[in-house]
Amino acid sequence: MNEVILQARHINKSFHDPVTVPVLHDINIAVNKGEFVSVVGKSGCGKSTLLYILSTMDTDYEGELFIDQERITNKKEKQLARIRNEKIGFVFQFHYLLNEFSVLKNVMLPGLKLNRYAEKEVEHRAIERLKMLHIDQLALKNANQLSGGEKQRVAICRALINDPIIVIGDEPTGNLDKKNGQIVFDIFQQLTAEYNQTLLIVTHDQTFADHTNRIIEMEDGKIIRQ
Repeated sequence: MNEVILQARHINKSFHDPVTVPVLHDINIAVNKGEFVSVVGKSGCGKSTLLYILSTMDTDYEGELFIDQERITNKKEKQLARIRNEKIGFVFQFHYLLNEFSVLKNVMLPGLKLNRYAEKEVEHRAIERLKMLHIDQLALKNANQLSGGEKQRVAICRALINDPIIVIGDEPTGNLDKKNGQIVFDIFQQLTAEYNQTLLIVTHDQTFADHTNRIIEMEDGKIIRQ
């Protein structure tokens, strides 16, 4: 039987500013372990809003969210911060690396924050992730010395440092040229195929989406295909 890693049940969301505008309508999603799922739809259809709810960063919604079989809805912010750091890896359109830190230190940061392993072990794990993505030669460079494509690969390593049960991405290839976008896609595909990593990626790139395991398509705050 498939192991469900992330599940949303009857999620509804409205913005109140100052009038109430519904943005998500009765969203039901289940993502299984090892799936590579893309979320597509026109700008303004609710993709990013949904992603913020699924990643526990937005708690103002109706319905229920489960991550790793655990009910997340109504948990306190401190608990949510722990769940995010322990169980979710994030890759955004912009890499959000700290320029004054080395590549190695950037990758280590979520591991140090989680405090599950000693610093030496976190460093070893960071180097292993850099080797996995063939960028270990960049370890001691500062982030501001890297190209855009290299920065995004470092951001993926950082997302993997705590062995998340799911990696959530918001337009991770949106800022890259075609060649580097393909490199990032290939990395995601490798993570699923070789490491059974679960991925949920919002994208505008139809070619990217077409090569994932499953497409969730949104329109006007509803899911019209999944």
